[in-house]
Order: sequence, then structure tokens, then C-alpha cells
Amino acid sequence: MEGSTRWTLRARRSVVVLTGIVVAGQIVGFTVDGARNPVFGLSLLTLDTLGLIYSARAARRSASRRIWATTAAGRGLSVLATLSFTVAELTGNSGWPWFFAIVSGLAMFTALSAACLAVTTERYDPRQRRAFLAEAVTVLSSAFVVAWYFILHPAIDRSTPSELLYDIGYPLGNLLLLAAVCAVLLRGAVAHLTRPVALLLGGMLLYAVGDIAFSAMRVHGEQGNANTPAGVALVFASLLMTVGAMEECALPPTVRDARLTRMPAWSMALPYVAVAVGNVMMLVATVHADNRDLWGGLLLGQALMTTALAVRQLISLRESSERNVVDPLTGLANLTGLQAAARRAQQRREPVALLLLDLDGFKQINDRYGHEVGNTVLIEFARTLRGAIRGHDTAARVGGDEFVILQTGATTEAQAVVVAERVLAALAATKVRFGDETIPIRTSIGLAVGSATDSPQELQHKADLAMYESKRAGTHGWKAYDESMTDRRNRDALLAAELEQAGDQLSVLYQPLVDLSTGTAVAVETLLRWHHPTLGPISPAEFVPIAERSGAIDDIGRRVLDQACRQVRAWVDAGADPAFYASVNVSPRQLEDPAFLDDVLGVLERSGLAPRNLVLEITETAIVDQRTAIPVLTALRERGIRIAIDDFGTGYSALHYLTRLPVDVLKIDGSFVAQLNGTRQGAAVTEAIIRLGQILELTTVGEGIETAAQAAELQALGCAIGQGYLFARPATAADLDPMITGRSPGTGTRPAEPGGRHPAAASPSPGPR
Repeated sequence: MEGSTRWTLRARRSVVVLTGIVVAGQIVGFTVDGARNPVFGLSLLTLDTLGLIYSARAARRSASRRIWATTAAGRGLSVLATLSFTVAELTGNSGWPWFFAIVSGLAMFTALSAACLAVTTERYDPRQRRAFLAEAVTVLSSAFVVAWYFILHPAIDRSTPSELLYDIGYPLGNLLLLAAVCAVLLRGAVAHLTRPVALLLGGMLLYAVGDIAFSAMRVHGEQGNANTPAGVALVFASLLMTVGAMEECALPPTVRDARLTRMPAWSMALPYVAVAVGNVMMLVATVHADNRDLWGGLLLGQALMTTALAVRQLISLRESSERNVVDPLTGLANLTGLQAAARRAQQRREPVALLLLDLDGFKQINDRYGHEVGNTVLIEFARTLRGAIRGHDTAARVGGDEFVILQTGATTEAQAVVVAERVLAALAATKVRFGDETIPIRTSIGLAVGSATDSPQELQHKADLAMYESKRAGTHGWKAYDESMTDRRNRDALLAAELEQAGDQLSVLYQPLVDLSTGTAVAVETLLRWHHPTLGPISPAEFVPIAERSGAIDDIGRRVLDQACRQVRAWVDAGADPAFYASVNVSPRQLEDPAFLDDVLGVLERSGLAPRNLVLEITETAIVDQRTAIPVLTALRERGIRIAIDDFGTGYSALHYLTRLPVDVLKIDGSFVAQLNGTRQGAAVTEAIIRLGQILELTTVGEGIETAAQAAELQALGCAIGQGYLFARPATAADLDPMITGRSPGTGTRPAEPGGRHPAAASPSPGPR
């Protein structure tokens, strides 16, 4: 942050110095005889060169790359035009240098106009672009009528053939640039632009006005000092565009991306103002002139203006008729539009498939980044859906983050799967940029193929059941409906209610973590099990997410932590190593509880367990919201409690997070340990995690060890601690007493078995791991 502040101050000083030099140069041009033209040309050349450099740099750094890249092209072409005009002036050669200068200048206007239009069209769908084009043509036609009367027609009458291209081409180029700036006003974006882009557009507007004035004076024969104000306007216009690029380079990444929002009401009147201006010019021409050539240009502009306005009105009428069936944010069909499409398919007896898509983690995106970014995610997702369907299929937004694809003509499940796979593949390559962060878009899809007896409501219900199964799987994939699926939401609701009364049905088991070199237990991981009296054993993979959603996880987590701390204190008092610790899993939901830190410290105080004897395990998904997780974890670590990342390598965290996270232990997921087979390929991921842990001075723990060969290979790779069925299955505290305290059951003596292992360590678990 300090470095960014220094760069910003340096950039501001550079802007002040540059402005001072330009102002001083213009004063010299006004006061020193014969200096005006050299100062004017040198100022433009210098500012355009700096503008080229900073715009190119901004294009590499900014989120609005297209805007600054086309601006850089325009400034470069302006440099070529200025140099060519200078060569033509110094050599008196009105041949190729003059022609090259004019062509470069016209290309410059095109590039700058494209940069301006990029501000407006970045996030439009095709219909919005057509409406914008009609509005822009209306304004451009009005400007053409004015320019024709004051510049273009006089130029045709008075200019020599060699001057005609310049006298006509430059005003037309300026009109294009002026219309492009007005397009930004039409879209109402000016109030929501970043300061650099606003400066850029202000410079373009001043440049167009100044250059039009310059051309008008030249065409009407006013030379010398009469052109000085217009020349000064061009210089300061170039200065504004250059300063905008300099400020863009100095901005921190989080504020670079200019986003368009709803346009203000006043901007809607601009096309009508343009029509009024055009009509006034027609009236002026009627009163003051009877030249047929003059009337021809005026009528052409008026015809273009009227046609463009009519097209815009037709688009508005169509938009009005579709407003009731289109989602205003994404441009997809809404629920009404989807129902209308379903009725049409039913009337035509077309077979259909329905895909129900629900965004994964959308609430977290809204909570972390805000609703504006959330809306951007929805818009990008809608674009993906448009690209994944055929023209006669329907994509609809039917809820906050819930979408539907109605696929007509689909008779088999495989046809619907193709669309689902296409959506998932497109999403894998789609990310939303926010400052220097990228936000992936993920979805769970349920699909169902309609039968002859299915109503649209029944088909959507089937797709909903399939989507829920996909959501439960947590794989960001798809599930197809089959008759064996039931509405698990009823079971989840039942289990949520039963959890509140579970009480003694919940039990705590422990699985030892052992020193791989000695086989001695150095810690235990605390595992929660639920044995329901009628439903039997219920997997933690099923009931823990339910507890998180219902909020019961907070109370359950406190009870498990309290029991684990008391048990480890009892083992230490009974002769276990004083450094023996409990590793307790913590839910992301618990980290969001403001009372969590006090709860942990209170449990330690009541149990008498030292903070060094407690490790809290979190998953990588728990640290996605760093604003909540990191302060809590940091506070825990400052009090001596260690933090472990469970199942490392399978979640969402980026490696660079590890340098900022308060973490002490990396637990290598069992899926990687299972690949250990004595080959470099099998050990690649595990070895990489171990090496990373060594570099960051973190302890690594291998999970899911089932064979002696895996344990030996982990140890050879540098992992000192392991956990798995090879050493012990999850068991009760009483079953693990001999292994942890070194005393035989009922005798208080050490076991005779070498290596610190006890036969009880291999006893089967009363529940799943």
C-alpha cells in the first residue's frame, strides 16, 4: 500500500510538471514572434508520444484493455500525422508526405472513436448495440448537417483538389469522434466512469471541437492568429488524454475497471435534441440560401437522421413488447417467457428436455465482493448460456441465481448432456475479473427429458430433484433425473430437526496421528459420529452440511471441542507425551461466529489444556472469505493455538495465500497418498506439497495411509507424521488409551509389543471414517 501511495504521488508530480511545461510553451508561443507554429507542433508531438507510451502501458495493466489499446493506436497515428505534416511543411513537398499525413490523421480519428465506443459497448448484448448504433447515427447526422452548412459545402466550393481531402476528411473524422463521445452520453456512462477514462473522453471532446473550429476557420480563409485559440484547444485536448493515461497507470487495480450502470433519464433526450438541431439548420438554410448543392447535403443528413430515429423507435417498441417476458439484468427470458416457450413447444408437440442450473457459492460472492460484482457474475453466466444453446432453444433466469434451459427437439438424455457439458466447459474458461482477483463461475446442473405425459411443472420438478443431487455431490457438474431419485430435501429437513434433539446419539471418536519413524502416537484427530436410533449410522458427509445450513454446527462444534480438550488433558495427566495434542475440525460457519474465539479460549481454560496442545483443522474452502477467516485464525495463533489446513490441494486456495495465512500444518489429502506407488509420477503431488511445507516451515501430515509401503515412501519424501487405517481406525478414547499412554488395559503397565503399537489400534471403527 505504501509503495502504491508513493507511485501515486510520483504520478501526480509528473502530471503537474507536464502541465506546467505545456502552459509555459503556449505562453511562449503567444508572446514570441514566429514561435507559435513551432511550439504548437512540438507540443502536439511531445504529448502524442507520451500519450502513446502511457496508453500502451495502461492497456497492459488495466481491466479496460480495449479502451487503452485503441487509444494507444490513435496516439501513435497522431504522431505519424504530425511528423508527416512537419516534413511537408519544411520541404514544401505537398505530395506523398501531405497525403500520408492526411491518411494517418483520418486513421487516428477512427482509432480514437473506437476507443470511445469501447467504453459504451463493452457489456451490451446485440440488441442494445443496435439501439445504440441508431442513436449514434442520429447524433452523427445532426452534426453532419451543421458541418455541411459551415464547413463541408464551403470547402467543396473553395478548396483546391490537393486540399480537398484534408478540408473534407478532417471535419468528417472529427464528426465521427464527436458522435462517439456523444454515444457515451447517450448510454449514461459518464457519471460512472473512472477519472482516467473521463479525462480521456474529455480530451477527445475538446479535440473534436477544437479541430472542427480549426477546419472552419481554414475553410473560410481565416489564417494566422485567428487559428490560435483552436490550436491551443488541440494542445490542451492532447494534454487531457495523456494525463488520463498517466492516471490510469497509477491507479490501484481495484478501481481500474469502469463499469456501466443504468443511464440517467436526461441522456435519453439527446437524439431528440440532435433532431431539433438538424431541423433548425434546415430552417436556417431555407431562410438564407437557395443553393441546390447546399440543400443536397442537408437533405442527406436529414434523411439519415430521420431513418436512424425511426429504427430506434422500432427497437424501443420491440423492447416494450418483450419487457414482460425478459429478465432486465441478463436479457434472458424470465419465468413468464419460459412458460410461454414451454406452451409453444407443448402446442407443437415437440419433445423437450429441461436443464435446471444453480450457481454454486453465489451467496459468498455477493457477501464478499458486493451485489455489483454479483450482478456481473450473473450477466457473464447468462452470456455463457446464450452461447451454449441453439437459436430455437430458450435460456431463462427464474430466480436470483437459478437458470433454466428449455431444449426443444431433445428425445434422449444424451442430447441434454451435450448441452450441460458445453455449459460446464465454457464456464471452466470464464472468469470475472475484479481488480487483481479473478472469480470463477461454477454451477450445478440437473437435467430431465420430458415424456409424453409430463407437464412443464412435472418436468421442472424432475430437473429440480436432479439438480439437488448434483448440488449435494459438490462437484460442479450435472446429474440426470432417474426414478430412484427422491426429494432429499425432505430427508434433510428431517435430519435438521433430529439434530436439535440428537444429544447422546452423537459420539466422538479419535484417530491417532503417529510419528512415521517410531510408530508412536503424537496426536489424535477428533471425529464426530451420529448413530440415529431408527435411521442407523448417518455419515458426517451428510449431516455436517445440514448442521452448517441450520446453524446447529456452532453448538455441536463447542461440545466436540470441549470433549476433545478434556480427553487430551486426561491423557497427558495419565502419562502421554506433554506435547500430545488434539486436532479438531472447524467448520467455515464456526469461523463466521463472532463468539468463536471466546468459545475456544473458554474451553481451554475450563479443561486446563495448554494452547500448544490444540490444533484447529480448517478446509481450504474456509479461507475463501479471507476478511472473516484470517483475523480469527490470526488471533487464535497469537494465543498459541496452531492451525492446520485439511485435505490440502483439493480446495480453492491459491498458493500465494499460504505466505499470508496463519497456518502451521498442511494435511496431505488421502487421494494423493493413495497414488504413492514408488514412481515419480505417483509421488509428484505429494512431494510438491511436502517441499512446499518445508520451504514455508510448515509441518506436513499424510492422511489415509493404508499400507506400510505408503508410510515408508511418505517418510522418504520428508513427511514425519502420518494417519490412517495402517495405524488405527477411528476408535473410542478407552480403546486408544494403551496406544497413547503406553499402559495395558486394566494393569497400568506398558505393553510388551514393540514399536509403540497395540493390538487395539487395529480394531474396527464403530462407524465410517
